[in-house]
Amino acid sequence: MAVQPLSSNIEDILGADGASLLQHQCKIPKSSLHLPGPDSVERSYGASDRSVRVLVSLQSLLDHGRLGGTGYVSILPVDQGIEHSAGASFAPNPVYFDPENIVKLAIEGGCNGVASTLGVLGSVARKYAHKIPFLLKFNHNEFLSYPNSFDQIRFASIKQAFDMGAMGVGATIYFGSEESKRQLQEVTAMFQQAHELGMFTVLWCYLRNNAFKTKEADYHLAADLTGQANHLGVTIEADIIKQKLPETNGGYTALNFGKTHKKVYSDLSSDHPIDLTRYQVANCYMGRAGLINSGGASSGESDLKEAVRTAVINKRAGGMGLISGRKAFQRSMKDGVGRLNAIQDVYLSKAVTIA
Repeated sequence: MAVQPLSSNIEDILGADGASLLQHQCKIPKSSLHLPGPDSVERSYGASDRSVRVLVSLQSLLDHGRLGGTGYVSILPVDQGIEHSAGASFAPNPVYFDPENIVKLAIEGGCNGVASTLGVLGSVARKYAHKIPFLLKFNHNEFLSYPNSFDQIRFASIKQAFDMGAMGVGATIYFGSEESKRQLQEVTAMFQQAHELGMFTVLWCYLRNNAFKTKEADYHLAADLTGQANHLGVTIEADIIKQKLPETNGGYTALNFGKTHKKVYSDLSSDHPIDLTRYQVANCYMGRAGLINSGGASSGESDLKEAVRTAVINKRAGGMGLISGRKAFQRSMKDGVGRLNAIQDVYLSKAVTIA
């Protein structure tokens, strides 16, 4: 049973942004969307070519934790030991060098699932794989080669995920990078294998190209470019898309490449963060594949507001939930649980509606 949310002060946490975020109405109407709900698996995936075992795995994810039965998810992702180095990630709270504490945080924090590396999840699989859904991230940006290069390389196999009892697998593709075509082909094949073995698939649809960042804006966070990355992700049958929250738009026009349409900017989006995020949802087959936004890096005193703000934007845009790591594990277990619960309270709150 879901714990009753302590959400009466969500507007207080949002502060001056509260009215704009809680009252905004989107250009793309919510009636066009496949929205999260208790019957999400049946409505959004039931008519697809996913096997019964994949549907069971998705339902297991959606039934777990404080958000169980709502159609929303709160996932703890901890692969930063590879992506950012273990020292940079865990020095603020060294207990998380021990993988068991990562899984404990996800359980104590009421998460639907925990996403991490082969080593982390494999080291405690016999103790915890039946207690919380595991999501094995099988590729990573190895960050020790000098000079640094930016590429997602395979660290694990789909069989290893299956053998440890994982319910799902995850991967990153750096769309826009020189390596993206190889990554796309590798991940496509591995997602097919995961589906054949009954596991759901989650794709980190990130952009990576130095040309996408200009003096004017960082178009790695543009709604039009991230939206297209999402569209490529659902094309290879990612069941859930993980994407960064958009902060700008007009990447195609500013960079003068690719193809777009003026109605993307005039009719389907605006400069409001909920409209920008709804465009991301639209590119996930109007929500048939769930959109989860990342919670961002830990940044100190403003963490709580940023986490709640991101959750409100994702939920009101029609997203499926949040995947937040450093805001939780770079602090004490108690405070980390509090951050995760604050995010979950947004999705449990009836006062935060779909725009």
